[in-house]
Amino acid sequence: MHLYLHIPFCHHLCPYCGFYKHTPGKLANRDFVDAILAEADRRGASSIAPKTVYLGGGTPSLLSPTLLERLLRGLAERFDLSQTAEYTMEANPATYDLEKARLMRELGVDRVSLGVQSFQASVLQTLGRDHTPEDAIKAYETLRDAGFENLSLDLMFSIPGQDLALWQADLDQALTLAPEHFSAYNLTYEEDTEFLTKHQQGELDHDEDRDATLFHAAIDRFEAAGYAHYEVSNYARPGFESHHNRAYWAGADYLGLGPGAVSTMNGERWKTLPDTAAYVRATKAGIDTRVEIEVLTAEDRRLEAVAMRLRTREGVALDLLPTPDPLPSLIEEGWVVVEDDHVRLTRDGKALADPIAGMLV
Repeated sequence: MHLYLHIPFCHHLCPYCGFYKHTPGKLANRDFVDAILAEADRRGASSIAPKTVYLGGGTPSLLSPTLLERLLRGLAERFDLSQTAEYTMEANPATYDLEKARLMRELGVDRVSLGVQSFQASVLQTLGRDHTPEDAIKAYETLRDAGFENLSLDLMFSIPGQDLALWQADLDQALTLAPEHFSAYNLTYEEDTEFLTKHQQGELDHDEDRDATLFHAAIDRFEAAGYAHYEVSNYARPGFESHHNRAYWAGADYLGLGPGAVSTMNGERWKTLPDTAAYVRATKAGIDTRVEIEVLTAEDRRLEAVAMRLRTREGVALDLLPTPDPLPSLIEEGWVVVEDDHVRLTRDGKALADPIAGMLV
């Protein structure tokens, strides 16, 4: 079992992000933290020993030190964290100082995923980010000064206006910092975002050739620097793969707390009410905040396993694939190989992970 908390607050709403989020307003308060802790009690926290804990968002590092301490101490009082192998918090530059970073570490967080996205001012402007390249470097150094020995940097590529030279400059700067882990995401146009609207209006482009060029540039640079490409969008030094994300890709059960969080437990999947004010009111009143509850069939789980595991270094087991299947043509194209009864993506195939998964299911 794994634990995820969704903290939906963002100081600034990025126009490309499709996750449930909003500015804090008056909602980032004690009632919000108490609502999450009450939801944990309702879901049987006292009987759960999560293998990983992950605070995502939104921007968890935006919480005040007082609220952060109340939340993390409350979790420690409710869950058995003695078996927790990884405790991650997402953070953005300019949302914490050295004192808060030290508090995060003191309260049990041992891994931070820092949302840098780019070190180029022009690219950050396109993305609507409210930090500078200098802020990002300072934020990283602050985490090191606070004692964090497991850091991940989030980067994005194939952003309109971003060419190979700009992406190479990002990779140069990122590798100079030498974190333990990188996530490098191809920009996608998500539903209900400003970016999708602009794309549909022709203001923002999509270039598959650019996608592939920048994707392969990242593989080459990170692997040459000693980072294993263990999932399509993720790279790590040996021993620093994300345990939490690997659990998702393996289909493990997880409990999601907070407005907009998703859970998969005991064959059921649900979303928590994606409305912070309504979530707090309902939780305080003892009302179940689960919505979109569905029972997962064996076929649902098989389809998800193919799509998720194909993205990983280990690949997907042959016995999860239908018969007959399109493997011969995929092998002939050079997109997959079959080894040890598993189908694995080749270097060229990794750039086509989603359409290949669609062919295999």
